Amino acid sequence: MTTLALVSDAWHPQVNGVVRTLDTTRVELEKIGINVAMITPDAYRTVPMPTYPEIRLTVARPRTIHKAIDAAAPDYVHIATEGPLGMMGRSWCRKNAVGYTTSYHTRFPEYVRARWPVPLSWSYAMVRNFHNAGVGCMVSNATLETELAGRGFRRLVRWVRGVDTDVFNPDEPPSPDLAHLPRPIFMCVGRVSVEKNIKAFLDLELPGTKVVVGDGPSLGAFRARYPDVVFTGNKVGSELTAHYTAADVFVFPSRTDTFGLVVLEALASGLPVAAFPVTGPKDVLAGSGAGALDEDLRQAALAALALDPAAARRHAEGFSWPHTARLFLENLQPFRREGAASVPGRAAAL
Repeated sequence: MTTLALVSDAWHPQVNGVVRTLDTTRVELEKIGINVAMITPDAYRTVPMPTYPEIRLTVARPRTIHKAIDAAAPDYVHIATEGPLGMMGRSWCRKNAVGYTTSYHTRFPEYVRARWPVPLSWSYAMVRNFHNAGVGCMVSNATLETELAGRGFRRLVRWVRGVDTDVFNPDEPPSPDLAHLPRPIFMCVGRVSVEKNIKAFLDLELPGTKVVVGDGPSLGAFRARYPDVVFTGNKVGSELTAHYTAADVFVFPSRTDTFGLVVLEALASGLPVAAFPVTGPKDVLAGSGAGALDEDLRQAALAALALDPAAARRHAEGFSWPHTARLFLENLQPFRREGAASVPGRAAAL
């Protein structure tokens, strides 16, 4: 059986698009016979990330992580994040002369700058070095690929995202928790933190009710500052789906996401989407009739209100997780170098 070692600093109990993408891809790969060995923080001692305690950073020794990868005896190594585990996974690959693939999920430089006065050029130099040292960097859309290529990233390959259209569907009964709210309901789902630009949504003058679903470091402050907005906290599973179907429009205010998995979830639930014309939304929504893009987010939200929910659902049906997993696997294939020296276990250089 082919084994993939998948190294990620982002994992459960974190609730975000990176974790959902990696976990769902893992499940789909295992369905087609790929053994996926997860190297994730839940197995090691961690400390809270400064300014963001919900995210835990691994403080294990490199040799501990190296032993874990040795034990997996992988045929392929994929490193999903640039955090401590990602760096230790990279050092294992370099030590054993094994190529690795990476994926660009998060605008780490912009997120750092939102919290500390670190020049983007410094952060991008570090991130670029990390990804360029691999044999392929997977990106979710054409706009991001063009942007990163312009910043000096090399060997970029496409890996689109998917959505479970059985779980997220317009037939799910809407949440009774929101039934009393004045309509229309404009909803935002995601991490409540400064880098997600939630404030742009909260400040909009819209009819009806604004609802924010999610948790994060800014939740308490926003609840106090915006008493007219409904903050539900985090929702998962059928509760999340029921919140989507209770809304009329999904508003995605982020300017820094590389894709925005929640956009697909909303579309699959029959929710037209309003967003800025930036990387992610414009790649998913442009020309679809399922969303409205505008630098004036209020105008986008009002325009989305007039769109056909059925068009949103139809558009979402073009994205599937099995297809996403196959693309991921194909991106691993070209990087195997025949005849390369073996490493511990049965791993071979990619």
